[in-house]
Amino acid sequence: MPDQALPPRAETLALMHEYTASDSLRKHMLSVEAAMRAYAAKFGGDADRWGTTGLIHDFDYERYPNAEHSPTEGHPAEGVRILRGRGYPEDILQAILGHATYSGTPRETPMARTLFAVDELTGLITATALVRPSRSVHEVEARSVRKKMKDKAFARGVSREDVITGAEELGVDLEEHIAFVIRAMQSVADDIGLGSVQAPAVS
Repeated sequence: MPDQALPPRAETLALMHEYTASDSLRKHMLSVEAAMRAYAAKFGGDADRWGTTGLIHDFDYERYPNAEHSPTEGHPAEGVRILRGRGYPEDILQAILGHATYSGTPRETPMARTLFAVDELTGLITATALVRPSRSVHEVEARSVRKKMKDKAFARGVSREDVITGAEELGVDLEEHIAFVIRAMQSVADDIGLGSVQAPAVS
């Protein structure tokens, strides 16, 4: 229920770190958290609730991989079982299940649709930033991300179809959606390792 108590962010962050050793996966979840918080403000949602959903959505990905895309075993089903046991609100759990299309869980809330819409896109934006000389998200523009989307050899693991479908489900223009998520990631650039790289001092 939406009125279930929300664990403190510090508790969610600690749980994410406990289950996730990969620095890149941790930064992915921080990126998704930032995008979720930004969209909560835009859509009139609860920023802490939406942010928590983004921060924890992939915490079980490393420990319970699901190459078979089982709807009931592995990620995200196993993670949802763990979170339910810890008292996480059911609407958050349903959103987490819904971000994996193979779970068969419909995305019925704005929060669930937003998680799906920003998940793959943050990965594409990160990859675009990392091929820039500065490795900074501050130098990424929506049009460059759109260009990279067309290059099938670039960031092969990112589902272009999910990015496009996600924007459609949200009812937002794809280019505006990309630009919005870029700005959200820029707000946490240092935390996600994509901050400005200082130019070397001139002697």
